[in-house]
Amino acid sequence: MPAERDRCRDDRPPDREWDVVVVGSGPAGASAGVFAARAGLETCVFDRGSSSIRQCAYLENFLGFPAGIDVPTFCDLARAHLREAGATVVEETVESVARADGGFRVETDAGRVASAEHVVAASTYDASYLRGIDDGALFPDGEFVRDADERGRTPVAGLYLAGPLAGVPSQAIVAAGHGAMAALALLEDRRLEAGYWRPVSAYHDWVVPDGRYGGPDWHGAMDEWFDANPPPERSLGDPEVRDLLAAEKRRRLDMAVDEDERDRRTRRGHAVLRSFLRDARDDA
Repeated sequence: MPAERDRCRDDRPPDREWDVVVVGSGPAGASAGVFAARAGLETCVFDRGSSSIRQCAYLENFLGFPAGIDVPTFCDLARAHLREAGATVVEETVESVARADGGFRVETDAGRVASAEHVVAASTYDASYLRGIDDGALFPDGEFVRDADERGRTPVAGLYLAGPLAGVPSQAIVAAGHGAMAALALLEDRRLEAGYWRPVSAYHDWVVPDGRYGGPDWHGAMDEWFDANPPPERSLGDPEVRDLLAAEKRRRLDMAVDEDERDRRTRRGHAVLRSFLRDARDDA
């Protein structure tokens, strides 16, 4: 196994407190886990090893793979991405999710119990493990209702649905995109709880060339945007609001990378991809 893939082992016990627990590590769950972990949230992804994508003989329509990619390699890449982002992947089946202490209690088939502030349900078919948190909204007639908005929010605070479980088409790339949307909704909701307001609460995860952000023109444009989107019932001059806006500017400035760092990431990214392709060839 290449050292790069061995570098990101799961060494944190799953039976502990997490910011986010994701149930399912198919395209939707893996994508949600990557976005949550990259945002600095303690994230645990439970994978029972039978994602619906494994029913696919060969993946031919996922953007970025012109000749397609075999499903085992795609799944290995997804799992490595989770670990690279800082998430923990646990090969156990979640049997129940219940309310507990303002969050959720997650129990697996191995008897492990984890607590989580948020849960992203990304299992394609089975949602029976959610019955423990049902207040009549999820299973009104005994059958699971995919009652989520377009970004995965449900009537149960802190619970999000991602991928086909939320009713989106069962295409890998659509599921991955929806998993990202659910995670971004979760991150936005956390920012709202921290005092931000829409649309300033929107969360973005990208990097930009050094110099793209910063400088008098950029700061002026940001201040104009803040002026055009003030917080309801608060003033932009409020000390707490000023601190939030200053933190938002710093967050965006931290997205910048210089040319040397961009080149370093490019070389490393190519090397990691080559290691996976080499392993897939050796296993053929």
